Amino acid sequence: MNASSPARPNLKTYLALVKFEHTVFALPFAYAGMLLASQEFRGTGWPGLATLIWVTLAMAGARTAAMGANRVIDRAIDARNPRTAGREVPIGKVSPAQAWGLVVVSLTVMTLAAAQLNPLCLALLPVAVVFLIGYPYIKRFSWLCHVWLGVTDGAAAAGGWVAVTGQFGAGAWILWAIVIFWMVGLDVIYATMDYDFDRESGVKSIPARFGIPLSLKIAAVSHALTFMLLIVLGVVLGASFWYFLAALAMGAILLYEHRLVNPNDLTRANIAFFDANMWLALTMLAGVVADVAWRTLR
Repeated sequence: MNASSPARPNLKTYLALVKFEHTVFALPFAYAGMLLASQEFRGTGWPGLATLIWVTLAMAGARTAAMGANRVIDRAIDARNPRTAGREVPIGKVSPAQAWGLVVVSLTVMTLAAAQLNPLCLALLPVAVVFLIGYPYIKRFSWLCHVWLGVTDGAAAAGGWVAVTGQFGAGAWILWAIVIFWMVGLDVIYATMDYDFDRESGVKSIPARFGIPLSLKIAAVSHALTFMLLIVLGVVLGASFWYFLAALAMGAILLYEHRLVNPNDLTRANIAFFDANMWLALTMLAGVVADVAWRTLR
């Protein structure tokens, strides 16, 4: 098989292309935003089945579009990087046209879902698309690409809130900030794995610009801010003991994540990136579910 004539990809190939398992990062925060908004404005954490379904479809469409675009836009860079050379587009398992086709389908699903939620969700759609597609271009010009990614993923949490209320509120903005700082920290850790390649190839990142030791400190500060904002969110929303217990657990996970990596040993950076952050996102959702259930039923 060659890159010019790939076979038609199956579902498994497409899921691998967009790293579907990484959906576990942003989706729990979108659900958290949705549940907290429902509790704040309706006195119950349940937003309704229709809202749950449309938020899920909007999130799945947005993330698949972003990852599909990232893979096809970055195909030449990925082909030169030993860590990413085996990805589906560089090796020809998925053609650029097929990847773009997936992006178009995903954006269509996202648009349909936004239209079913409320006018604000639909009005913000063009801005969301710019951020979803823009990340692979930003890292060609600025080491602030990690912030761009954080803003993009943070919109999922705020979007869950807006899907329920049709407006922004303090909870939405704080949730957005939480995910921004969380994603900046984890993406900087992830970027350390490509430090040598990025410097040689001119790809912009915080590690490539500032070196690994300082970058890990930047990631640690970003995650410290994440934890502080988690506490602020609980106070602002009048959360219960269960939320704060989950927040403490998330703080412990972040601390563990940073104990996994140091400038002299990055062999566990991928574990810090995926495993620790998967559990952090799921802990957030579990804490919010317990919190809104407690406040609804007490």
